[in-house]
Amino acid sequence: MIFILLMQFLWKYIDDLAGKGLEINILAELMFYVSASLVPLALPLAILMASLMTMGSMGENYELTAMKASGISLQRIVAPLALFCVVLSLFGFLFSNYILPISNLKMNSLIWDITNQKPELNLREGIFYNGIDGYSIRIGKKDFKTKLLTKIMIYDQKEGNGDIKVIVADSGHMEVTSDKKYLMVRLYNGYNYEEMNRSSVKKPAHRDKFSKQEIRIPLNGLNLTRTDESLFKQNYKMMSIRQLKKYSDSLQNDVGAKTNQLYKSLMHSQILRYRPSTIKNKINTDSLNLDSLKRLNFDTLYNKVQAQQKSSMVGDALTAARESKTYIMSAQVNIEDITRRMRKYQIEWWRKFTLSGACLIFFFIGAPLGAIIRKGGLGMPVVISVLFFVLYYIISISGEKIAREGFVNPGIGMWLSGMVLLAAGIFLTQKATRESTILNIDTYINFFKKFSNLLFKKTQ
Repeated sequence: MIFILLMQFLWKYIDDLAGKGLEINILAELMFYVSASLVPLALPLAILMASLMTMGSMGENYELTAMKASGISLQRIVAPLALFCVVLSLFGFLFSNYILPISNLKMNSLIWDITNQKPELNLREGIFYNGIDGYSIRIGKKDFKTKLLTKIMIYDQKEGNGDIKVIVADSGHMEVTSDKKYLMVRLYNGYNYEEMNRSSVKKPAHRDKFSKQEIRIPLNGLNLTRTDESLFKQNYKMMSIRQLKKYSDSLQNDVGAKTNQLYKSLMHSQILRYRPSTIKNKINTDSLNLDSLKRLNFDTLYNKVQAQQKSSMVGDALTAARESKTYIMSAQVNIEDITRRMRKYQIEWWRKFTLSGACLIFFFIGAPLGAIIRKGGLGMPVVISVLFFVLYYIISISGEKIAREGFVNPGIGMWLSGMVLLAAGIFLTQKATRESTILNIDTYINFFKKFSNLLFKKTQ
């Protein structure tokens, strides 16, 4: 399972990995971390397929029939397998809580370093190569047998003054040192051009002729630079349950503080700022709250104001309303952003438990389904496992999306696929216990055979 998912990862990141000149140990390290991060996907599918193949093979070889004939129930037959599955579920929980955050941290930091690394030195005929900081190199032709380069042009831009230094040579050789830190360039029969003063109208230039010249160009941008992993530790995918709970509670408290701040600011800064002096004593600022404002009769207060002051009161009220609307919209955007981040931490917190739950649910789907269909091997079990896994994955993605958007609680969204498949598992367990043939393919094959024979007799 991990191998198949690993091939999918390589297909996705092939453009970022190709042409970087990565060493074997770097690629092996990346594949190791990627394989560890794929365990949450591979483990439930492996349990489903293993249980389906095991029980299907036992049913196909009439071993289940012999056990049931000797008085052993299906529950007793699958009890050792269920106990082993419980152990695997516990391992899955510990893995997702302690090992998965580390593997995600290592994997994402390494992918970041690889994707931001410049491609290895690859000079093409007639095209300027700008992969080396401070230099632009162009070659006319390249002899792959002798490695001789002709019509070489090198623009030296490392001082940041533009193309004021140019080296032109008829031929030469280029090779990277063994430590990949420098590019050694040997040039033959050429010129060095340098503009002495670009601000001058005449722009005098200096030219040197050479028969042989060697240049050592640093290749700082071509080496894989490892980023500090602490920069990625704040990501929710790199945290354990305790850390996720801490950050989630902190963001929830932040949402409450922002909401209270909005409430107090609107009550004291916006509403009370424009109250007229005639009703100044009518409202107690210290005891002001939403309930007290509801009890006030603003029409009565407004009628007590003199006529010439009413227009100014209306203007002040409109100004206060516009400012309040702007302030509310700004605060709402801030609160929604914090809430969205909080949901991500909560979703990841629930994900730690859904892995263990998925292992158990898939076992209680695969075991009774294998006893019903009675087919082992890699044929029917693989097809059924893939179908159930695709269904589980689609529901999981949908539940996570609606939870991230805030339509449902993160716990409900993350357990949505588990609840759907749990119902399927209960149904299959009930059918397997009663030895139902509703899902046995032989039942439908025999039915269609009888139907075709009957139809053929009628036509005769």
